[in-house]
Amino acid sequence: MYGLVNKSIQELITTNYGQEKWERIKLKSGINIDYFISTEPYDDAITYQLATAAAEELNITVDEVLFAFGEWWILKTGSEKYGGLMKAGGANLKEFLINLPLFHDRIMLIYPKLTPPEFKVEDIESNSLVLHYFSKREGLVGFVMGLLSGLGKLFETKVDIVHIFGKYNGHPNEAFKIAW
Repeated sequence: MYGLVNKSIQELITTNYGQEKWERIKLKSGINIDYFISTEPYDDAITYQLATAAAEELNITVDEVLFAFGEWWILKTGSEKYGGLMKAGGANLKEFLINLPLFHDRIMLIYPKLTPPEFKVEDIESNSLVLHYFSKREGLVGFVMGLLSGLGKLFETKVDIVHIFGKYNGHPNEAFKIAW
């Protein structure tokens, strides 16, 4: 993952819990990197180690850490770093979700070494749809659910997100029913 991801985790922790808590998480994770460079790729293991250490230090689950980070990514990192791209994604939650499969194509212009997930949208109704998430990375369901929750908050739309199936029960991808 790019350094921007790890920097964003650091910002989430320092903003909500302080610099001292971040230092304890970093120490617990075993990561000896003082500064993450946004545009440089880092091994995915670093991100997972930070999330695991944060869960231990904050006494919550890794999925809760990833969920909080997903919301933070949309409301802070995405809005501040990619405001134009976020606005171009759609005027409301439904439009944004329908356009989501194309979003990473634009991001790859900025980060050419990105290994993005893929999304597929189906069963589009007036107030719901099913979003399929395909990724080579394991264990990011909590993050995706946080992203979806963050999008609801961004568009000031109450969302209900249900993880309807996934790799945990033999499917090749994850799927979420999103209703608003």
